[in-house]
Amino acid sequence: MKNFQQEEQEVLQKESGIFTASLQRRSFLQYAGAGAAGIALIAAGCKKDNQSSDDGVNLGSGDIGILNYAYALEQLEAAFYAAVIQTPYANIPANELALLTDIRDHELAHREFFKKALGTNAIPGLEVNFSGINFTQRDSVLATAKAFEDLGVAAYNGAGRLIKSADYLVLAGKIVSVEARHAALIRDLISNGTFADSTVIDANGLDLAYTPSKVLSMAQAFVKTKINGSNLPS
Repeated sequence: MKNFQQEEQEVLQKESGIFTASLQRRSFLQYAGAGAAGIALIAAGCKKDNQSSDDGVNLGSGDIGILNYAYALEQLEAAFYAAVIQTPYANIPANELALLTDIRDHELAHREFFKKALGTNAIPGLEVNFSGINFTQRDSVLATAKAFEDLGVAAYNGAGRLIKSADYLVLAGKIVSVEARHAALIRDLISNGTFADSTVIDANGLDLAYTPSKVLSMAQAFVKTKINGSNLPS
C-alpha cells in the first residue's frame, strides 16, 4: 500500500502546480509569522527518538514529540482533502469545491511546514485507511471532514499546556485558529448555524480540549500505521 506522502505526490503532480502556487499565496509561514528554519534549529538539537518498531511509529518526547503529534494529524487531514479534491463527490457545487480546495491547500501547507521544521526528527509518512469513507457522497465526505476538523481543534487545544517552547506555543495557537475556521465552515455546510453549537463549545464559551492519548485513539481508525504516543508529555 502507498503511504500518505506517495499518494499526495501523485495527486499534486496531476494537479499541475496547484500546490506550488497555493504555498506561494497561502504559505503557512504567513500564518505562523516565523520561518521553518528557526524552528528547525531548535529541533536539530533534540534527540531523535521516533524510530519505528513493533510498538509503532514513536512520536518522540517533549516539544518534538508534540510537533510530531501535530504533524501526524496534519498528514491525515492533508491526505483526506487531497482525496476529496482528486475525486469530488457527485454534483458538488462550484462554491463547495472551491472552499474544500482552499482547505486542502491549507492542510498541505501545514503538513509541509511541520515536515521541514522537524527535519530528521520527523516521523515517516503514515499509511491512510479511508475504507469507511464514501468519497462519492457529500454526506459521507462532510461528516468525515467535520470529525477531522473538530478533532484537530480539540487536539491543538489539549496540547497547548504540554508545550514548553514559547515559539512552539505561538505556532500552535496560529494553527488552531485556522483549523477552527475550517471546522466552522464545514459545520455550516452541513447545517447552517451549527458552527459553534453545544457539542463543541461548553457553557463557559470554551472549545473542547482533548489529551493526545484520546486524539490518537480516535484518529487511529483512519491510519493503518500504528502511532505510538507513549513518550509524549502529559
